[in-house]
Amino acid sequence: MSAPAAAPESPAKRSRMDRFIDGIEFLAALFVAIVAADIFISVMLRKFFSWSIPDSYDFGRLLLGILIFWGIAATSYRGTHITVDLVWTAAGPRMKRVIDVFATLVLLLVVSVHSVMLFDKVLTTRADHVLTYDLHLPTWPFFFVAWLGDVSAVLLIAIRTVRLIVRPEALGVPPLKSVE
Repeated sequence: MSAPAAAPESPAKRSRMDRFIDGIEFLAALFVAIVAADIFISVMLRKFFSWSIPDSYDFGRLLLGILIFWGIAATSYRGTHITVDLVWTAAGPRMKRVIDVFATLVLLLVVSVHSVMLFDKVLTTRADHVLTYDLHLPTWPFFFVAWLGDVSAVLLIAIRTVRLIVRPEALGVPPLKSVE
């Protein structure tokens, strides 16, 4: 008998934080798939069977809201959202870092305030007993899941801010070169 072959080397172990970030991005992608499936199935049922899913419109609009907030969470950390970088392009490396940190702090403030306001919306929707039209299901759980996406965005933006300051290479930002 021959000796067992060595197992291929596994990729570098990812940190717990990176796995958490990947989980949030996976959830955002999952909500994209759910919204797409809802729209596709609704259109096919109407077109070929003249039948609609009860509360399809309500589900579509509520799931789209969830998708938007989880999408904000996914794009905020990676920095892949649309940016206007006219001043940033003309700046030197040190000023680019300052602009990045400032912009991320402003984004953190705005999304944090938005998250607080969205939580208020969750509470008022629950207290007002808002229901869907056909099935009379409560809508507050959808708002709650959207709020969780917003909270995830706040967490990821905070992580991005810390990493921009402490470990910019973790985000793919080249380290500053010292000037002699």
